[in-house]
Amino acid sequence: MKVEKTPIEDLYVVVPSVFEDERGFFMEVYRKDKFKEFGIDSEFVQDNHSRSVKNVLRGLHFQWSPPMGKLMRVTQGKAFLVAVDIRKKSKTLGRWFGVEASAENRKQVYAPAGFARGFFVLSDTAEIQYRCTGLYNSQAESGILWNDPDIGIEWPVKNPILSEKDKTAGTFGEWLKRPESDYF
Repeated sequence: MKVEKTPIEDLYVVVPSVFEDERGFFMEVYRKDKFKEFGIDSEFVQDNHSRSVKNVLRGLHFQWSPPMGKLMRVTQGKAFLVAVDIRKKSKTLGRWFGVEASAENRKQVYAPAGFARGFFVLSDTAEIQYRCTGLYNSQAESGILWNDPDIGIEWPVKNPILSEKDKTAGTFGEWLKRPESDYF
């Protein structure tokens, strides 16, 4: 297993070691001691699994109470995984990072609490699994508009399929004015 640093502090791409032969493959998705060696000392308390069709964009989502970090991976298909730093005291506030992850390349993205996350489905379908550091709390979740010009994410799409929630999400600037933004 190796962990690749990104240009954003505390945001990592995790590339597991995969052992393949004619029978199939084996890999460790998460191993607490290895993650801790790389500086990722999070306790995961909830696992989620979603399936989406081509051209679906989900995000940019986050939760402030309890603060929720996520380890995201694609287990079927291919998707563009994105994380945006929304930590007010961070030197990289407002910066984004994206990577193409797939069932084939097995890349994972670890984004701690204080990041908004999303993805865009590149294949006919994709299944995404998230290992979370906080239990879901519908009263303390929010989102940022996927195409907010202040962030400038270079999504591989112009007209994605969006939920109503994602179509009407607030802007990054609006989020920074909310008192909840001080949680990070």
